[in-house]
Amino acid sequence: MDSSRKFVRRRSRIPLSLPIRVYCRESLECEWTEQTRLVDVTHFGAGFTLTRPVEVGRLIHLTMPLPQQLRCYDHNEPMYEIWGLVRHIFAIPNTGPEQQVLFRIGVAFVGKEPPLSYQENPTLRYDPEEVEVGQKTRWKLGPKPLPKRRRETRLIIPLEVLVETLDEHGKPLSREYTVTETISTLGTCVPTSLDVNVGQVLKISSANDQVSTFAAIRSRNTSPDGVTRLGLEFIGSPWPLDRE
Repeated sequence: MDSSRKFVRRRSRIPLSLPIRVYCRESLECEWTEQTRLVDVTHFGAGFTLTRPVEVGRLIHLTMPLPQQLRCYDHNEPMYEIWGLVRHIFAIPNTGPEQQVLFRIGVAFVGKEPPLSYQENPTLRYDPEEVEVGQKTRWKLGPKPLPKRRRETRLIIPLEVLVETLDEHGKPLSREYTVTETISTLGTCVPTSLDVNVGQVLKISSANDQVSTFAAIRSRNTSPDGVTRLGLEFIGSPWPLDRE
């Protein structure tokens, strides 16, 4: 699933396989890191793969031994640390024996420090706006506005699904079988007893339908009868409701 808008890249990226450390804080309580390798890079952004998805609009922290000529600062430091804004993500199916899915991530470099709004609320997603400063491009970040209405009508379809939380290594931490109350190809609502919060990414799968993907928690509400419900948005790949 390509979760980005089409855009024209200003500079061709340079193929470069260097180790990179990715840090993501999904919520105030949940954070993780992953060691991976660059696929390509420019002064303004980079591409790499991860074993877990990251939402478009999220800020992530990157640490890598980037060549000096590709840096904007810290030219004499052994490691280059910079914040990146996730601009696109798509899944790369693996035909190997483990059938593991990798996610190709593209980020725009946005600076040495995150905005104050991120420090106060790491679950925020941002809309970037290019700002020209001389011959260089800078990014002005603003909180991503919430959609005024749902992009696709959810259907009342009860499907038995397995919802799993992930640890800092992307491995299942806790799990719960539940039933969808409403669902579309883009998201679902499920009752839960898991101790999770808005912003976290969960794995959701159905053995009956042979579907497995990831979803970000968009809302968490507890009704007067004591039932907690999660509003989830699929971010790994859409749910194939139209499959026969």
